[in-house]
Amino acid sequence: MQGVNYVPLDQDTYRLIDRYAIKYGADTLHDPYTAVRPYHRKGVARLAQRVLLDSGAASLSAADRFNAEYLMRDNWNYLPQAQYADLNRSKRPLFNTFYQNQSDFYNVKTEDFTLRLNPVLLLQVGKDNQSDGLRYVNTRGIQLEGTIDQRLGFYTFLADNQQAVPQYVQTRIQRDQIVPHEGYWKYFKTEGGSQYDFFTARGGITYAAGKHVNLQLAHDRNFIGNGYRSLILSDYSAPYFFLKVNTRVWKFNYQNLFAELTAQREIADQVYPKKYMALHHLSFDVTPDFNIGVFESTILGGRNPEPDTVYANGKVIPGRRARGFELQYLNPVIFYRAVEQNVGSADNAILGLDFKWNIKRRGQIYGQLVLDEFKISEIRAGNGWWANKQAFQLGGKYIDVAGIQNLDLQVEFNYIRPYTYQHEDSYTNYQHYQQPLAHPMGANLYELLGVLSYQPLPRLNLVGKAFYTKQGLDNVAGVDPQPNYGGNVLKPYTTRVTEYGNSVGQGNTTNLLHADLTASYMLKHNLWLDAKQIVRYQTGNEGAAGNGTEAFTSVSLRWNMPQRLHEF
Repeated sequence: MQGVNYVPLDQDTYRLIDRYAIKYGADTLHDPYTAVRPYHRKGVARLAQRVLLDSGAASLSAADRFNAEYLMRDNWNYLPQAQYADLNRSKRPLFNTFYQNQSDFYNVKTEDFTLRLNPVLLLQVGKDNQSDGLRYVNTRGIQLEGTIDQRLGFYTFLADNQQAVPQYVQTRIQRDQIVPHEGYWKYFKTEGGSQYDFFTARGGITYAAGKHVNLQLAHDRNFIGNGYRSLILSDYSAPYFFLKVNTRVWKFNYQNLFAELTAQREIADQVYPKKYMALHHLSFDVTPDFNIGVFESTILGGRNPEPDTVYANGKVIPGRRARGFELQYLNPVIFYRAVEQNVGSADNAILGLDFKWNIKRRGQIYGQLVLDEFKISEIRAGNGWWANKQAFQLGGKYIDVAGIQNLDLQVEFNYIRPYTYQHEDSYTNYQHYQQPLAHPMGANLYELLGVLSYQPLPRLNLVGKAFYTKQGLDNVAGVDPQPNYGGNVLKPYTTRVTEYGNSVGQGNTTNLLHADLTASYMLKHNLWLDAKQIVRYQTGNEGAAGNGTEAFTSVSLRWNMPQRLHEF
């Protein structure tokens, strides 16, 4: 039976899990299955066990032992309690009731019920050389999860937030009228300023329908792929409501995702227009170290209803009605393009493949290919036809670089042609709540990024990240309205600048170098002290917003939540 709860999405935690998944491989149940995230807690708990048991104390570094024990504490309810009870037990519980375990403020475990309750806190303060006053994040909330009868799982994350953002984030908010990663928001203190107030709510239920099938009904995010970015489905956008069916049998993993999305955030006080996504991803373990997957995704939605047209001769032309979810897309084993044709609709279908190859327990090569629209004849012609919309990713991971324990490197290249992910309107483009569903920077770009992480002490993590991006933006001086060069996925492709001659970087060609150095120290379980330095340098040939150098320095205290990252 598959585990019924998931490890919350957190880049720092998943970097550890992926390190050990490369170093020790998947187990006999093919866990953790790294092509789709989040991972099952049960699989991560088993992986942590193997790190301790398979290696022997002599071969583990102090940091690796600490990490394995951390993952076991964080997923304690999926371990044999008789064997590992002492690992997580607190020496001094609070009032003999709270913090009986090191990992939880309050917990309950019986034969058929588990409950975990934890506070959530993020206090960050910093200074940006492009903004007046301090930049800050103030997040307070709770996290609750549990299981019933070892089959039904439930979880919720609730937090109230106030945030004053650096200038480069403010530029994105002003462009798209949305706070990155979030849904509904309002100004905090000053109307039209750079301080925002929003509430974060995620949660859902999971059910292990059998040994091989797991169901999830939730309001949350998902991620597909082994890269730092995903060109298929990333966790950048706001959470969304979805039904997920994951089937794992033999060497196959098959995931069906049906989601309700928000087409557009309206300023008026009204129900926001909806659209829908149907996605399935099938992956196959060719060997224990080589996995290949294929996917297909369709975005569909209804438009504002239009009345019937009645002519003088009495002829009636039915008006366009608001459209809901097409039930035919619920078929988990069908080609979505065939459904499109049968229902008479030109929805936005995207397909492609991904792969992962672990090499000698020291490295990994991975990649993705996305086909939005294309014609072979136009590709062969090489004339830059606008609808040849493709993207690809190629990356690699190398652990214990040059024999230095706990020094890991990731390098990745992303290439996205103009107009990829765009469609005829907001009901069918590849975005949710005015935020991209794939790469956070949209399209019309290529990007080279690197992540170097080092753990010199068990409780200390040093992570350096940098990405260089060349992207064609739409902001051209003296032109109103701004043209559509294919980089902003929120724009309709009907406003494209030209049929032919399109190439990556067209428009206001902008070069961006973003560097981030973060030192994180774990004070106690899931209580982190962070020091961060971000430096950005941007140039654009039309005076793009954000040109020049921007430096942002901050410190933060995090408790049971990931860093709030703005990497675009």
